[in-house]
This record gives sequence, C-alpha cells and structure tokens, in this order.
Amino acid sequence: MADNYGVDSHKLVYHPQRVAQWLDSKHDWQHAKAVYPIYMEVSPVGACNHRCTFCAVDYIGYKAQRLDVKILADRLAEMGRLGVKSIMYAGEGEPMLHKEINEIVRLTVDAGIDVSFTTNGTLMNSRFVEQSLPLVSWIKVSLNAGSAENYAAIHQTKASDFDLVLNNLRRAVAHKKAEQLSCTLGAQILLLPENREEVTALAAICRDIGLDYLVVKPYSQHLSSETRRYESLRYDNLLGMAEELETFNSDSFNVIFREQSMKNYSTSETERYKTCHATPYFWAYIMADGEVYGCSAYLTDKRFAYGNIHQQSFQEIWEGEKRQQNWQYITQELDIGQCRKNCRMEAVNQYLDKLTAQQPAHINFI
Repeated sequence: MADNYGVDSHKLVYHPQRVAQWLDSKHDWQHAKAVYPIYMEVSPVGACNHRCTFCAVDYIGYKAQRLDVKILADRLAEMGRLGVKSIMYAGEGEPMLHKEINEIVRLTVDAGIDVSFTTNGTLMNSRFVEQSLPLVSWIKVSLNAGSAENYAAIHQTKASDFDLVLNNLRRAVAHKKAEQLSCTLGAQILLLPENREEVTALAAICRDIGLDYLVVKPYSQHLSSETRRYESLRYDNLLGMAEELETFNSDSFNVIFREQSMKNYSTSETERYKTCHATPYFWAYIMADGEVYGCSAYLTDKRFAYGNIHQQSFQEIWEGEKRQQNWQYITQELDIGQCRKNCRMEAVNQYLDKLTAQQPAHINFI
C-alpha cells in the first residue's frame, strides 16, 4: 500500500551528516554529547479532555501542568541553533488545551523548527486554523471510530465530539484550500477489536472531508500503562484489510495501512537488533512539567530524565551528566527485550543497526 509520507518507515536517510556524526561518536562521550535531536515531541499541557481506552500515558495522571511560554521561547530559539529540526506537539495531554498554543507555534517556526500536531481535534477552532494552519507542516487527528456512538465509547467522551471533530476538520480543509496552504491534514485510527468493522467507514469519511490521508496503525503496549486490555492484541489475521482499503487511494487521498509495523509483532527477539541506537541521540521528549526525556517509552523513569527546561538551558541538559549516564546505560546495560515493541524509533533502529552490524563482503562495489 502506498505511503506517500513515509509514516511506516523512517526519514533518517535524508540526514546523512547527522548519521555520520553519530557514527563517529558512538564510543566517545565528548563527541556524543554534541549530537542533538533532529526530532522532538513536546507536551504543552498534561491535562486532556478525553480518556481513551488505549491511552499509553494514563499512568501519568493527566496532571494540570503547562509549559511556561516565556521560558519555552528561549529554549526553542536555542534548540533551533543547536540543530533541532522538527517538533510534534502532542504528549501526555491534549496540546491544544494550552491557551497560548498559537504563540507556541509562531515561536517554534521563528526558531527555524518545523511544527506538527497529533491532537484529538476537539479544540482545533477557527482561531487556531486562521493563525497556525499557515505555519504548521502537518496535523494528524486521533479519530478512532467511524461512528459517533463507537467514538464516544473508545474516546470515553460525549458522542457529539465526533461531529465536532469532523466539522473542525472541514473548516481546516476549507481554509487550507482557500489560502492555498501547504499544511498536510490527516487522521489516524488505532486498530482495535472495537473499531475494526468501522475502518472503511472512517476512510470514506476522511476522503469525503478532503483530508490528505488516514493512517491505520497497530496498538503498542506501553511499559507503564495502567490499561492492559489490549496487550495481547496481534494483527496477523487483519493484514488482508490493506487490499480493501487500497481502493480508497487517489491522487488526493491516501490510506496508510501500517502493515510493516503490524508484522513487527511476529518478529522474534533473536531476529531483532540488540541495542537501541536512536536513544539518546536523534530524538527527545519534553513533558508538560518541563522535564526532558530521551525516550517516550520511559517517561517518569529517572534513568531517562536529563533535566528541566524551566531550570537549565537545553544545551546544559543535553550535554549534561544525566544524559551521559543514560548514554552509558543504554550502551552497556539496556535490554531492549524489555522495551516497548514497535516504538517510535523502530524503523530508525533497524536502519542504524545495518550501519553498525557486521558488513557484508565487497561493500565498496556500490
């Protein structure tokens, strides 16, 4: 199935200079400390207005915390200078609950950093569309059913939110077309037993609204999640769904069925890479309380916490002692067999592992 956006793969191959920097620094902290993230996920707020049945970060507790915009402005400018290229605003809460979210978008773009959102879409109002849509690279709305009744059950919210989100998306599509904006507008559905019969209905809805894509992705059990109702979920018997969904594809709409991610569940640990190469290098996470983590699978695990942007500069955090300790831990001790399967860096790690594994013969005969 076509994947015009590389959602089910990775794009690290387009950053050869950073990869070369990583290769040169693998066994030397003095070089490793200056390898900055390409991509970051930032949580503007800890609160959320939904309580999705599958929420990976329910254990954090949806705390009413928010990033200080004045401090964030300084950190964003600094991160842009240091080499951070993109930020997805999402996190342990609903990012658009932050009252100054439009200012955050502007500050991020002013820092030379690309902006995106993963959101439930309920708060994507006309003000956000008019002020921020022209500045954002893409927005992906979490839309996990094809009917209002099922949406309310899975998102654990009122059924009227379903139409609210669809109308917000229609408004965004209309504004994008009227202003000839480049922002990519999409949705994603986490494939669950409760919604598997509604995926085609949702694909039709998204196509008719005028979205650019719908992502159909597998569930991944977070290490610390309170919810365990889906941890045994497998997708071997659902891979045939890709053929049916492909009929929705056109020049203007793309269903991205994350088949490779689903197949990864069948990969044995003996076939998998042995070391996490991506952490603590190519990505990072900032929680709503300002704490910087090297991996979103280990939020609140102090072994992966490097410092707080409300107390230190980003450079002090990234080149500091706590990240050095985490670098040593990941290199020498981390058992990835205990990590979250299909983490965000899965495809990146597969790629990097090929660069560090025993090389085949005759590599110079390209």
